[in-house]
Parts: sequence; structure tokens; C-alpha cells
Amino acid sequence: MGPTNRPLDLDWLEDFIALAASGNFSRAAESRAIAQPAFSRHIRALEEWVGADLIDRGSHPVELTAAGTRFLPLVQEVVAALEASRIKARAAHDEAAAGLRFAVTHSLSICFFPGWLARLEAQLRPGAVQTMSDHSRACEHLMTQRQVQFLLCYGHPDVPSRMDSDDFPLTRLGGDRLLPVSVPDAAGQPLFTIDRGGPIPVLQYSEASGLGQIMRHRLRGLYRERAQDVSQRAEISFVFTAHSALLLKTMACSGRGLAWLPQSLILDELRSGSLIQAADEAWIVDIDIRLYRQRAAMSATAERLWSLVAAQTSSLSLSVQPSP
Repeated sequence: MGPTNRPLDLDWLEDFIALAASGNFSRAAESRAIAQPAFSRHIRALEEWVGADLIDRGSHPVELTAAGTRFLPLVQEVVAALEASRIKARAAHDEAAAGLRFAVTHSLSICFFPGWLARLEAQLRPGAVQTMSDHSRACEHLMTQRQVQFLLCYGHPDVPSRMDSDDFPLTRLGGDRLLPVSVPDAAGQPLFTIDRGGPIPVLQYSEASGLGQIMRHRLRGLYRERAQDVSQRAEISFVFTAHSALLLKTMACSGRGLAWLPQSLILDELRSGSLIQAADEAWIVDIDIRLYRQRAAMSATAERLWSLVAAQTSSLSLSVQPSP
């Protein structure tokens, strides 16, 4: 093994840092969002570039060799310096453009973000605002790749997200509720309801959805709390899966099944009676509306927005209770 003229790839350094932190190729590859074979090739390519083995592959968990132990702090310093340089360069660009970049999950981009941004713009002139709307996992990827300054999404204290695991600063802007809803039957009662038992068609969120992650955690607990034994548990059939609460809302309004939807998204339907609550209060899931920011320094405009939000969080909370 020996150094080659092959150019050094920054991804190799970041992969090496991730492997040193986790001690496991599979977990490190997952944290870097790449396939393990490709991740292993990156580590081997870095070793070839260095000209020495950096990883003791015979140990479990894997450990650094003497060369790897000496190399690691230098790599961390180089990556940190490059990241700081990139942040400063991008901050200068952002300052010149005086713009803001947000990743916003689907339903919040419709029912919360426009009004919240309008209130901020009354006190801040952000210039151009770029908004990318997608499911939670895609929005988190935009944040970790530093393609946006802020992430607006739902969260729950008992269900840590990737943003929480990576210690991104956050502030809670308000709250919402996931209500189990159904179209009414001819008698004005829920067509599908957990409280009556029997087969229940459920419209569920995908695993890539933040609401899906919350529901999978919270519903599992609710079933245990409500059921005395297995025979008493509601018979649930997941008949439709989607990333977006907007799509699940459409399917619920079409009478395709029971769905847990953000109350802020269905206020009009609740008022008109086209959707009604399909279970008692024990089945409602309270959720946070959260704003995450980048850990490193941002443009002056972005920092002003964050300071403004931090100072006014209480007054910016969203009320999602339907009007009488």
C-alpha cells in the first residue's frame, strides 16, 4: 500500500470521522446516508491515499490503528476549518443576496408557514425567500447538507429526530394536534371509529414522514394503554400510505378510511362537518411546531430572523383550536 496521485475527496475524510465515532461500518454508512459497500470503498481509498492502514478491521467494534489515531484529530481540524471557510463564504453570499432559505414539511408549508412568515416580514426585511417543501426525511437531508438555513417541521418530545440527534438548535413556535378523523355516516356518526371496534381501514404516513415516525411511536403506546388483552385491541388494516398529510386528507374526505391529521389542516372540514373526530381524547396526539437552524453562524439576515423568533416565540405560537 502506498500514496497515489489520486485526488483526495472530502467525503472520505467525513466518512472516516463518522466511522471513528461509531466504531461500526454499517452505522457509519447509515449516518452518512450512503450504501455500506460504497462507504467501505471510501475508507479503503483514504487509506491508499495516506499510505497506511487507518482501521483495525479485526476488532469489534472496529478501532483505529496507531496511524488512524494520529490522523483523526488532524482530519477533524481540517474538516472543521473547511466547513468554517465555506460557511463564511456562503454567509457573504447570503448577505449580498439578503435572502433566506427554508425547508418546510408539506402540511406546514400550507397551513402555517405563509402566515408565520408574513408576521415576521412586518418586522424584518428578509429579501428573497426560498422555500423547499418535502417530507421530513428529505427536509432533514437539506439541513444536514447545509442547503437551507432553517427547517420548519412537526416534532414530539418522545420521538427524537435526526435534527435532535445532531444537536441542531431549535425553538418551539407552537403546537398542533393529530386528530383521528373520518367522514360521517348517514346518522352523523363517524363512518370509521376505533371506539366501536371492528375492522378499521387506516390511512397512514410513510416512514419517511416525521408525522409517520410520531404516529408509529405514539400509537403503539396508545394501543397498550387502551387494550386489556390482545382480543380487545382494535383490528386495524393499513389500506393506504403516503408521505403527505394533504394526500391523506383527500383520501379521508373521500371516505377511504380513518386518518390522523393535523387539526390546523382540517379546520374548515371540522367546521363544515365533512370530517368528524373518530375517537375519544385518548387517541389525540399533541405535537410541536419546531424551527431548527444551522449550528454554525449564518448570514446577518438569517441571524436577525433567529433572534427575532427567539424573542417572540410566545407571541408567534399557533392557535389550532377551531372557532365555534
